[in-house]
Amino acid sequence: MGFEVENKETGVELTEAETELYDRQIRLWGLESQKRLRTAKILISGLNGLGAEVTKNIILSGVHSVKLHDDQVVTEEDYCSQFLAARESLGKNRAEASLERAKALNPMVDISADTQPLKEKTAKFFGAFDVVLIIGQSNNELQRIDALCQELGVKFFASDVWGMFGFYFASLRQHSYVEDVVKYKEAEAKPNQKAKFEKVAVPVQREMNYPAYSAWIDFDVNATAYQRQLKKNGPGVVLLGVLQKFRTTHNRDPSYKTRNADIGLLQAIRDELAPNSALKDSSLEVLFAQISPAVAVVGGVVAQEIIKVVTRMEAPHRNLFLFDPDTCAGYVQAIGD
Repeated sequence: MGFEVENKETGVELTEAETELYDRQIRLWGLESQKRLRTAKILISGLNGLGAEVTKNIILSGVHSVKLHDDQVVTEEDYCSQFLAARESLGKNRAEASLERAKALNPMVDISADTQPLKEKTAKFFGAFDVVLIIGQSNNELQRIDALCQELGVKFFASDVWGMFGFYFASLRQHSYVEDVVKYKEAEAKPNQKAKFEKVAVPVQREMNYPAYSAWIDFDVNATAYQRQLKKNGPGVVLLGVLQKFRTTHNRDPSYKTRNADIGLLQAIRDELAPNSALKDSSLEVLFAQISPAVAVVGGVVAQEIIKVVTRMEAPHRNLFLFDPDTCAGYVQAIGD
């Protein structure tokens, strides 16, 4: 008979095997958080290198189930960072090719694949999940899915990596979480001794509003207030806008096969969207395929934020994360009200 722990909120029980497997995580973020993870159903759409990295981290965390979705096939470009699909799976569907290695990561997680085109998915499909992560889609498709998730009460993330540049956007609506606030408590002291104080972490319930995905699309990168921020953070929002405009216009991403021509197209889009930006030509030359180090960083951050949302421990970043290829550092840009 397994060791059973009742959760007043979900009614979930952890078996002895689960308690042993997730022992380190339970010590890190607590038993209640692990039980919330145990019931979470996650959709990861887009099994490129970034999708593989997030999948690995989410499965290892011990969620209830992960749906791997993709209607694309494995290409040689995926070999740069997609470690779940074996080399012999070239030409096979990326989600199905990733299934065997994904299942081997954690037999306690229910993992399945879906190959139907994303544009054919309706509210009924997305409503089956607690968190939806969409990778590799146009702004129009991301807005469509985010709008459905908003109506359904499903947490939505959009993310991608181009070469050494990456981002994620969190659309969480009104999100509740618990945050430890450090306070000072007077410690017991001996007679005639000066009072001493010790730090105590007190859990505090908080709420934060996260705007829809459309908020960053409406963000004015030429505004004076944003130009001041550029000096500190860099032109990451401009670069994201350029790449999404390229994807929408050409129905593809920049390719090594047409590298020189694509750099010219990217430069033209930059000059159209933000003619006075600090976005350098050199930043447009490292946007091909998905480079493993960038995938590891962005994928690690995305998985961390999904875990925060599910466990409701600590505030998820609000709300646009950008990984800068020039500095190899990430930063968070607050977008919207």
